[in-house]
Amino acid sequence: MEPTTRVGQKFEKLVEILDSLRSKNGCPWDREQDEKSIANFFLEEVYEAVDAISADKAGSLEEELGDVLMEVVFLAQIYTEKEQFTIADVLDGIVQKMVRRHPHVFGPKKVCSSQKVIEAWQAQKNAEKERRSVFDGMARSTPALLEAFQIGQRVSAFGFDWPSAKEVLGKIKEEIKEFEEALEAGEPGAIREEIGDVFFALASFSRLLGLNPELALRQANDKFKRRFLALERELKKTGKELGQASLEDMDKIWDELKKKSDG
Repeated sequence: MEPTTRVGQKFEKLVEILDSLRSKNGCPWDREQDEKSIANFFLEEVYEAVDAISADKAGSLEEELGDVLMEVVFLAQIYTEKEQFTIADVLDGIVQKMVRRHPHVFGPKKVCSSQKVIEAWQAQKNAEKERRSVFDGMARSTPALLEAFQIGQRVSAFGFDWPSAKEVLGKIKEEIKEFEEALEAGEPGAIREEIGDVFFALASFSRLLGLNPELALRQANDKFKRRFLALERELKKTGKELGQASLEDMDKIWDELKKKSDG
């Protein structure tokens, strides 16, 4: 591990680079950006970092974390120019928060389990932010499946949770039955509500298994795309393109590809 002073120097160099890029004689593109445009790039880089984690690619993750860090410094530089806060303020804030939120490490308070740590963290967080509700502070831009996961985390910190994943599995089956009944009745509103309940129950099930449903679904999406691209390649070998083959032909190739990947 490199000495802390070396790490600090490298971070300062990144701050200097962003300052130069945004300066009068800097890069025209970088100077044109604002907090809203960078927010889009920031989100993109975070997702790419998550992809690298999911793929267990340390080399890629190293690069993507650098990109995420660059976007953080970029945003701080924009707000420095607005004279609202600096990257130093950001660092001061997070250092103080981490110390404050870990009194069992940096103070005299002792806790005996991870659950107690979570409960103390949530209580401290609510007190600091003067939250009136357990759901205050949840970002509206969060994808719905991830939000369902986070809702479960929030209420679980106060003991409102299923005893185990097994009990949630029964709830999922119950919600699927209600969804089937809504389908049979042909009521659009009820169908939408019941399928939402199925997704919500699945998010709770995933959480109690220690899985993030958003990441699990992204993995499933990637698997489907890889398999469908393989299907497309196999079709071309027969002289056909997508749209020219029957569903029966595609299903046959799909099943063969699935057997190969499962085997």
